[in-house]
Amino acid sequence: MASRKGNPVHGWVILDKPEGLSSSKAVGLVRRVFTAAKAGHGGTLDPLATGILPIALGEATKTVSFAMQGAKSYEFTLRFGAQTSTDDREGEVIAQSDVRPDASAIAAMLPRFTGDISQRPPIFSAIKVDGQRAYDIARKAVADGLETLPELESRQVRIDELSLREAGPEEARFFVACGKGTYIRSLARDLATALGSVGHVSLLRRLSVGPFTESDAISLDFLEKLEHSSAAFEHLKPVTSALDDIPALPVSAGEAAKLRHGQTLAAISTSAEARFADIALAGTGVALAGGVPVALVQIKAGQLHPLRVFNL
Repeated sequence: MASRKGNPVHGWVILDKPEGLSSSKAVGLVRRVFTAAKAGHGGTLDPLATGILPIALGEATKTVSFAMQGAKSYEFTLRFGAQTSTDDREGEVIAQSDVRPDASAIAAMLPRFTGDISQRPPIFSAIKVDGQRAYDIARKAVADGLETLPELESRQVRIDELSLREAGPEEARFFVACGKGTYIRSLARDLATALGSVGHVSLLRRLSVGPFTESDAISLDFLEKLEHSSAAFEHLKPVTSALDDIPALPVSAGEAAKLRHGQTLAAISTSAEARFADIALAGTGVALAGGVPVALVQIKAGQLHPLRVFNL
């Protein structure tokens, strides 16, 4: 997350990230357009990938975790015949196969990769292992001349939908809707292996992240033309945009002042108790005063506790 000198700009920019640009570089470019003091992103996209990269500015950075926890959808192309060290086209080829599954074989295999599945993340990923990024461990292994790269432990992920869009002689194109923590590169690798071949991701586009979709997105080229202009702010979404799925609790000006000072609130009416119940069920809610977000809140011992206070 970038935080330097700049203006107090608050909200979300939904960037359609171009290929060849890292997520951190994209954050820096958007921050520059708005001359924003603070910025972060809601879920890394590899440089190879294109599509939805939600970028939080200012106080919106306090809601990044909610964007990252939301469901995501992608379109990807799996190229058969070569497995790579990175599980995408940027890596070195480490295994090859002459097997090319046809459309019927591919379609028949998809149910095995739908629902809750076990998945081993790519070693070239940002996952931390004993305080180190996995990709740093992988790069050191390559530099040391190791023939076999270390592997990460498998974990459970959720695939809500996996469908075949198109199948050709060398490649197949898919749509996938999934939960947090899913690696499309791993999905492609494992699908190719299950089909008796090997493969890697040759194209990847993210279509949605939580509440953010392609209809919300703006291209980097267009956004950069608006640098330091008021027109750029027409593409800035509210701080609460990532909080659509959590309950909101209207509070008075006096209650808002207490929350902003870290004080707790007790349920004082039937309607408030109902709202408290919604927040208790969801785990987290957002307190609003006159439509302006005051704090992220949770219920403890029957009282409303501020978790993160918004300075708006």
